[in-house]
Amino acid sequence: MSQVVQQSNHSPSDAPADPADWVWRFWWTVPLYPYSRRRTLRKEVVKDTIWTFDQIQGIIYVAVPIRMTIVRLVAGGLLVYAPVAPTKECIRLVRELESQHGAVKYIILPTVSGLEHKVFVGPFARHFPDAQVYVAPNQWSFPVNLPLSWLGFPPRRTHILSANPADVPFADEFAYALLHVPLKGRSFGEVALFHRASCTLLVADSVLSIPNEPPDVVQLDPYPLLFHARDNGFDRVIDSETTRRKGWQRICLFAFYFRPSAMETVPLGRAWREAQQAEDRSRKALFGLFPFAWKPDWKQSFEALRGEGRLFVAPILQTLILNRAPQETLAWAEQIAQWDFQQIIPCHFDAPIAATPQDFRQAFAFLDSQPQQGGLLPEDFEFLRELEAGLVQRGITPPAKV
Repeated sequence: MSQVVQQSNHSPSDAPADPADWVWRFWWTVPLYPYSRRRTLRKEVVKDTIWTFDQIQGIIYVAVPIRMTIVRLVAGGLLVYAPVAPTKECIRLVRELESQHGAVKYIILPTVSGLEHKVFVGPFARHFPDAQVYVAPNQWSFPVNLPLSWLGFPPRRTHILSANPADVPFADEFAYALLHVPLKGRSFGEVALFHRASCTLLVADSVLSIPNEPPDVVQLDPYPLLFHARDNGFDRVIDSETTRRKGWQRICLFAFYFRPSAMETVPLGRAWREAQQAEDRSRKALFGLFPFAWKPDWKQSFEALRGEGRLFVAPILQTLILNRAPQETLAWAEQIAQWDFQQIIPCHFDAPIAATPQDFRQAFAFLDSQPQQGGLLPEDFEFLRELEAGLVQRGITPPAKV
């Protein structure tokens, strides 16, 4: 691991005083970075109406935001979309909203396969024993498909969202649309939720946008940014605004492509020699885990991916999932495009995103009869294509229909 020199010029003014409030005891159920310590940032998106709660998660310091959204109900009370880790800090911030706007009434799990969302619902719901829990249909678990009650969901107040949005008690304020993509015994699913009064669309993973600068929640602990700002596995970097931006942009490339074309691996022999010359023991320990070097033109891939902050579908969904059910996905996108929203709040990366229904539909143009990848570089899809071929060959996923 590289040496990193951190400066204190990004200390958040609203940071909690007690680190014990950041503890997430059940981190081992889905062991993602930052494991047992989850800080939470709450932001007001629409005054006295919508708030976001951001935490981070990742693998090998590829740390990105994961987001819960809370909406105030007209009759009083709160609706929670996609709970995050219910740390003491997170629950305290929710209680502050309850004291002003009423109790949490509804908790929505908008995904089927997203373990990083599902794992929090049961523990979160236990803090709000009067709240009703609504989940996307076709739920499953791995490696054994267990009932939701065995996964910690409260059995007497957990409900499957029906195909008819009028069946739910919050139908007067919200519309929703269900997406289901079958994947050989498993499935991908998502619930898009439209809040009519604020013209806001809530989505989980289907569409997103990337900010040019690292989000505030990622900067609470800048080490992942500095780790990925290195040009190779053994660089020494200095903390600065420029360095953090560079690290963030590379994190985005890792998160979406796993192995972007702008990155090349270092031969293990060379990595071993360089590791033995390193003074830091931790760098020696990780030499084989992350031997890499960035090509000089790496930023072209980021600029193509970000596209000036446009709305897009993650490459992994384009390559491995949604192209298995193109007609169903397009029908879902067109249903949502009939709603009159002006902004979108996804569960990851940037939020809120100023976007129209036409912007949302355009994000799925890669599934049209004449598909478009929206400016993404074909060479960055190379590893995902290799992964796709392997999964199809092993019978893990069905072949693409596009």
